Amino acid sequence: MNWNGIVSLLIACIELLLLFNLLVFIEKNRINIIAILMIALLAAYQSMEFVMCQVGLQDSFYPYLAFVIIGFLPPLNLLLAVTLTRNLNLTLKWSLIFIPAVAFSIYYLFVIPEFVLTSCTVLYASYHYPLGDLFGAFYYLPVLISIILLIKFIPKVDNKKKKLIAKVLLFGSIFISFPVLLGFTLMFAGNYSIISAMESIMCKFAFIYAVCLSFVCLYNSPFNDDRNYFKYLFNNK
Repeated sequence: MNWNGIVSLLIACIELLLLFNLLVFIEKNRINIIAILMIALLAAYQSMEFVMCQVGLQDSFYPYLAFVIIGFLPPLNLLLAVTLTRNLNLTLKWSLIFIPAVAFSIYYLFVIPEFVLTSCTVLYASYHYPLGDLFGAFYYLPVLISIILLIKFIPKVDNKKKKLIAKVLLFGSIFISFPVLLGFTLMFAGNYSIISAMESIMCKFAFIYAVCLSFVCLYNSPFNDDRNYFKYLFNNK
């Protein structure tokens, strides 16, 4: 029996369940909206990977669409970190962080036939696509900047709520960075197997980040009753 993509389906279902609950219960403030968008994109990518690997829709358009989806995750993550750490309005200045994702989406639109799903496994998928190294650099750079911003922010902030949110986001950002470190280590040793599947593997690790984002949304939502268990727990230590 072919189990390729089954883990993607499982993760997609859980992320969609998280998304539904957050849309129903949480306050729609700026931080929460960004977090919800990220969870929605993660669920959409996992769904796409399942469709490609299990259903068999492997035309070049589907890998292209998957890359457009995940291309907006790193700038959203950076925007989330910036919004938390600096409390800035979403002005044109910070909209510039989306330019690389938009540029890649437009460029890739003209070279869609070059997108190839090279292999599928139970856990991840591998791709061949144009400008892979450049896309990877622009993909991980916002994550790295987010980590730096959060590390600098945590010791300085006095607000307990923001400090805890920052710690949770920092844990999630560092956790999804493990495949990158492993991939580059193996690449220098001459093994490119992880690099070709980097985006897929990072999105699998990002399931934990989706849980972190869900926690942030719940903790960052005021309730008039006892439903916000996390806020009660951490405010009454």
